Amino acid sequence: MDKNRLEAFSDGVIAIIITIMVLEIKVPHTDAWAELSPLLLLLFSYALSFVYVGIYWNNHHHMLQATQHVTGGILWANLHLLFWLSLLPFATNWMGEHHFASMPLAAYGFVLLMAAIAYFILQNTIIASQGENSLLAKAVGRDTKGKISPVLYLLAMIAAFYKPMLSEAIYVLVALMWLVPDKRIERLLQHKT
Repeated sequence: MDKNRLEAFSDGVIAIIITIMVLEIKVPHTDAWAELSPLLLLLFSYALSFVYVGIYWNNHHHMLQATQHVTGGILWANLHLLFWLSLLPFATNWMGEHHFASMPLAAYGFVLLMAAIAYFILQNTIIASQGENSLLAKAVGRDTKGKISPVLYLLAMIAAFYKPMLSEAIYVLVALMWLVPDKRIERLLQHKT
């Protein structure tokens, strides 16, 4: 299968995820600024999730640029990732609507944790398919951020029940950690051409 079809499908699903998230934010009934106040936490949760979806989209794009061909295993691993990302609008809305209460905050972390695991599985499925000397394998290297992130999500899930503000801070920290695009794949692709 051509990797362009996989990328186009994934881009479409990610665009729908973002659209669903923004549609969950209800418009105030009046034009007064005071009407926005109850929506601030929901807007914050949307902004955080938008950043996370953007990070996945960006890294997914780079990963597929380093992929030579797509196998059935890669297709299923990609669907696994999209499944967990598709739950982000639900977790985002639940967290924002309930003012970052413990259970929604932990559920948000669970979705992020599962998406991170799914991304790791997809990445390793591609590397297994392309070989240990593939461009992606060289670019990934030790993948320190990829290994630290799930641990931080677990800590945030636990902290949600004891120190919700710490949990929120960890989610923001991980997003900031990934916000700067990873240039490893871009550099290797430039040297290849």
